[in-house]
Amino acid sequence: MPNATTAPVVVIAPDSFKGSLSAEGVANAIAEGIRRARPNAEIRIRPMADGGEGTLDAMLVAGGERRLLNVRGAASARRDAATGLLADGSAIIETAEVVGITDPDGMAVPVTERSTLGMGEAIRALLDSGARRFFVALGGSSTNDGGAGLLVGLGLKLFDADGNELDPVPSSLAKIKRIDASGLDKRAKEVEFVGMSDVDNPLTGDHGATAIFGPQKGVAPDQIALIDAALAHFADVLEPAIGIARHNEPGAGAAGGLGFALHMLGARFETGAEVVAREIGLDAALEGANWLITGEGRSDVQTLHGKAPFIACKHARDASVAASLLSGAVDPAALPRLSEFFSGCFSPVPGPITLDVAIRDAARLLANEAEQLTRLRFGGV
Repeated sequence: MPNATTAPVVVIAPDSFKGSLSAEGVANAIAEGIRRARPNAEIRIRPMADGGEGTLDAMLVAGGERRLLNVRGAASARRDAATGLLADGSAIIETAEVVGITDPDGMAVPVTERSTLGMGEAIRALLDSGARRFFVALGGSSTNDGGAGLLVGLGLKLFDADGNELDPVPSSLAKIKRIDASGLDKRAKEVEFVGMSDVDNPLTGDHGATAIFGPQKGVAPDQIALIDAALAHFADVLEPAIGIARHNEPGAGAAGGLGFALHMLGARFETGAEVVAREIGLDAALEGANWLITGEGRSDVQTLHGKAPFIACKHARDASVAASLLSGAVDPAALPRLSEFFSGCFSPVPGPITLDVAIRDAARLLANEAEQLTRLRFGGV
């Protein structure tokens, strides 16, 4: 434990506070509070993400270039979507940026008419830029097309019984009679794809994309069986056309079946937060550290299932570094389980407060709480 004159080394590795602060914004606020108590602290900021919204930003903090691409959103209207080229030449595509569930234009049309075409367009544009490894963050999608749009964006063609070309949307998948894979961009089978997700669901069935995740995208209860059958039919025709079967692979059901399309391109899957931790150099940052602070907008028992704070904590524990949780809210019922891993679980909310005020003042509240925690752990100036 550092004394009053020894500089403590603190690693700050939070996820974003959705609707309030980016992961980097959260980290900077916590850093401000630490410096108030211990101005001599060595602070190492490593923003985290778990494969959902904010993953692109977290990955680019470690170095790289943001690329805006004009692609089709979920409703086929063109939009500018942020992607990235990392320092080593790898590309990062955040599904939430292209066909995100927070995009009002995409959500304005029925889920049966939404497509991942823009994902294929983004991959093709980044292939043209020379990228040969792709990280695809699969969280936050509004689509349920089995990844048909992504593959059509890369050159696949779908035909009905009369030879008419079909749009790659759920309402058309049951009509597919023939798939022509000859135009599929050959580069897509020669590069490395990494699907970033902690979802291990198959494409179809009771635990598939539509049954488990469809309702949050707008799939009505009476549509689940119909759309699930359409995805199953798509897989039945696609797999012989490409020559591999992947619909039952873990992760095929991620992002409304976008994981299935990535599997058909030979992707491997990793927990999103583990990919981020590796790419941002979290383990190197923990070397010689005294303390790690992580957090997210709200922590509960689901935090322990591959979420960014848990992965950050796991890496800290492996490095024999104490890890504390500082989240916007902490479910009291989850404290016994969270406390098995974290050296203290805290919220910056000082008392009764509205959500609007908590969001507005998040940076100030975090800085204040981080200052007090630092005084508790290391003493103040």
